[in-house]
Amino acid sequence: MAFSKKHKSKMLSDYETWLGKSQAVFMLEYSKMTMKDIDALRTKVREAGSEAHIVKNTLMELAMKDAGYENVKKAEGTLLVGFAYSDAPALAKVFSDACKNSEIFKLRGGYLDKKHLGVEQVKALADLPPLPVMRATLLGVLQAPASKLVRTLAEPARSLASVVKAYSDKGATQAA
Repeated sequence: MAFSKKHKSKMLSDYETWLGKSQAVFMLEYSKMTMKDIDALRTKVREAGSEAHIVKNTLMELAMKDAGYENVKKAEGTLLVGFAYSDAPALAKVFSDACKNSEIFKLRGGYLDKKHLGVEQVKALADLPPLPVMRATLLGVLQAPASKLVRTLAEPARSLASVVKAYSDKGATQAA
């Protein structure tokens, strides 16, 4: 389908807006995709706080070059591009899961903070735990020394209290 110059400039503007807002961009090549497949994938992408769009390769390349992405390669095939606005590993996981055991989708790589990622790097990013889990792990690591210090400082007082309690129990049993 041929697009007018006005329509192409609008598409290019949209691509630049999406690239400007996103932390990461991941690309899937697809073939023989039905609307059911598209809707299922887009639902998962929205749950990850991202967007996925079918793009025109040449216009996407121009938008990426204009936005300062490095190593922009000529895209081939029909591409579905995901734009991660907040949680890049979540979108990488959605795309990686879509490619597993699928004849329809094939992961083509992506960009994280405008730096090119290969397919294996995207899969490694997908294997990261979700952001809330990472935050909880970091918080646990930061709190561990403080809680150990509190326990160490409280131990002598607790030992003294148990000795006093044992002595008072001993005195109460002798009086009875």
